[in-house]
Amino acid sequence: MTITIYGIKSCSTMKKAFTKLDELNISYDFHDYKKQGIDKETVQCWVDGLGIDKVLNKRGTTWRKLTDEQKQSADASVDNAIDLLVENTSMIKRPIVKGQIDDKNQGQPILLCGFDEAVFDTTFS
Repeated sequence: MTITIYGIKSCSTMKKAFTKLDELNISYDFHDYKKQGIDKETVQCWVDGLGIDKVLNKRGTTWRKLTDEQKQSADASVDNAIDLLVENTSMIKRPIVKGQIDDKNQGQPILLCGFDEAVFDTTFS
């Protein structure tokens, strides 16, 4: 089993996800994209798998602080939105969980966005 959870350590939603994975005895690697950054290819993979509307958090303060021109550019082009996400990682919805559980899902990849306890229970139990 290989799981990586992406996010920001101090985020309350991340803390819930960490707690849940620990309760389920799921080992994981943590990638703090606030400190470590994130590359465009990784964000593109998330957007391809989940959709830009799921990955881009328009409810946070970082989005609200963007200029109208930046917001319009992101809305007009997924590629522009991905560039903004790479530059402003706080706009990526948290957590993103990517990995594979060989036994339970017969090697199927896992890609989750956001924390939903029921989804974590179903996916990892």
